[in-house]
Amino acid sequence: MKPLSTEVRASFARFKSPLGRLVVICALAVGAMVAGSGADASEGRFIKAVAVSPPPSGARQLCRKYSWACATRTSAPLTSQQEMKIIHRVNRQVNATTRSVTDFSQYRTAERWALPTSRGGDCEDFALLKKRDLIRAGVDPSKLLIATVLDAKRNSHAVLIYRSAGGDLVLDNLTNQIKSWSATRYLFLRMQNPRKPSGWVGVYARS
Repeated sequence: MKPLSTEVRASFARFKSPLGRLVVICALAVGAMVAGSGADASEGRFIKAVAVSPPPSGARQLCRKYSWACATRTSAPLTSQQEMKIIHRVNRQVNATTRSVTDFSQYRTAERWALPTSRGGDCEDFALLKKRDLIRAGVDPSKLLIATVLDAKRNSHAVLIYRSAGGDLVLDNLTNQIKSWSATRYLFLRMQNPRKPSGWVGVYARS
């Protein structure tokens, strides 16, 4: 996976909105598609990384604040059935017990990635809490990747990806259903690097 060129990095930095930055990622995607991809990506089961990307602005200190959010250690092995039971339980539990509250309402800032407070949290806070609770329950942290997307109305949103053996599944605070990424109607922009979760990759994947 190649790092962004100086010109592309500069172009990416100029855009503050997800739609603006999407223009840069689209250009990268064209080159990646020409070069070809692996069998898993071509089958559409897994979200395909395009290039190294800067992290979302609110996630720049994520690893320093929560070391488990960027962990790569392998947990005690669980069966696929055991993992899926845990995935469904934690997704429902966090959605049911956490209220949706914007960062501006809580912190008077547009974006701050943190675990939910007693008041609640926004979409990336839900994703962080689910990741933490799943790791504590024994799910391998290398299978849990936070991703940023544009939702069906093309609003900025964040979800947690569970990288199962059969493909990437989405844990979303907007639904208790665990869906394949390709069934969400979301436009995926960035996610934690599967090889090194402390870094991020541009993905540009349309479901």
